Parts: sequence; structure tokens; C-alpha cells
Amino acid sequence: MSQADREKWDARWRARDYESVEPSAWLTSLGDLLPTRGPALDVAGGAGRNSIWLARRGLDVVCVDVSEVGLSLAQAAAEAAGVRIETVRADLDGDPLPAGPFDVVLSFHFLRRELFAAFPGVLASGGLLVYAQPTKRNLERHARPPAGFLIEEGELPSLVVGIGGLGGLEIVRYEEGWLDEGRHEARMVARKPSG
Repeated sequence: MSQADREKWDARWRARDYESVEPSAWLTSLGDLLPTRGPALDVAGGAGRNSIWLARRGLDVVCVDVSEVGLSLAQAAAEAAGVRIETVRADLDGDPLPAGPFDVVLSFHFLRRELFAAFPGVLASGGLLVYAQPTKRNLERHARPPAGFLIEEGELPSLVVGIGGLGGLEIVRYEEGWLDEGRHEARMVARKPSG
């Protein structure tokens, strides 16, 4: 990610130009699947809306993002909510994911296909990857994110299946279409096999 991109995200967070401080409705709907304790990683977690929800459930959350401003907002929101999260500034276009193992790894609206090869390595045995990304069909109704940040329709399962030789993941739940929040999105929960 370029310095210009980091500055763009810092400015966006500074201006509070984001959708919501509430956790993803889809994430909260997964409550029965997700653990209530253990380590969790929120990839490109920004201002921490999903990190805080996980911390309220009892998980020990690491929120990683490129924006210092976003992470400062996440830290302040966590304190206001009476929970603790760890924040890590990293440029995931070049920096590695924080070392695991994590029982849950979230990645919402951040696309870097190379991370799919890294996810199994940071997940604990039996750990869950919770991933959501708009597809290119989203452009039919929305100008952002632009095409370079969108996946093809039907692509998400192949990204997970394609890593089978690297300690691959088993798909637990998958949906794609015009989902809540008005986006055409692919959503997946995948589990690292136990043992």
C-alpha cells in the first residue's frame, strides 16, 4: 500500500467517513458458530467495530490495520465499551499477518488474495476464518469499492479450496448475492481441520 493510500485511510477515519460503528449484522448472526473465548484476529479492522463485538463476547482480539487513526479510534471505542483489544499497525500488502494461532480470523472488505495462503498458518486447529467481500456484480448498484477491490462471482470458494496443499480449510457456510446492507457480497465461514 502506498503512502498515499495510508493517508487516504487516515483522512477517511479522521473525517468519520465510514458506514457504521455497529458490528456487521452478518457477523453477529454467526454467534452460535463462534467461540466465546480464545484469541481472535480482525484483519484490516479499521475503527474496530467487529473487534469490539468479539471482545465483548470474551475473545482476546488483535485488530490489525494500516491506519494509525483507525486504530486509535478502535482503541478509544474499546475503552468506552469497557473491553480490551490489542491494535497492530501493519501494511498487509507487504507485512505478514500477526503470528497466531487464532481461534477466529475475520476479514471484512479487504482483498489481498495472497492472504488466503497465510490464513491456515495463523489459524489454530479447528479455528474459523470469517470472510466477506463484495463481488464485481456490486458495481451494478454501487460505484465503490472499485473493480480492483472486488472478487469475481463464485471466486471465494476457489480461494479457500485452492490452498488445500497449505493446510487448507473446510467450508462451513457460504452465501453470495444481494445481501443485507445492499451489497452484492460473497461471505464464507471456513474451518481449519482439527489435528
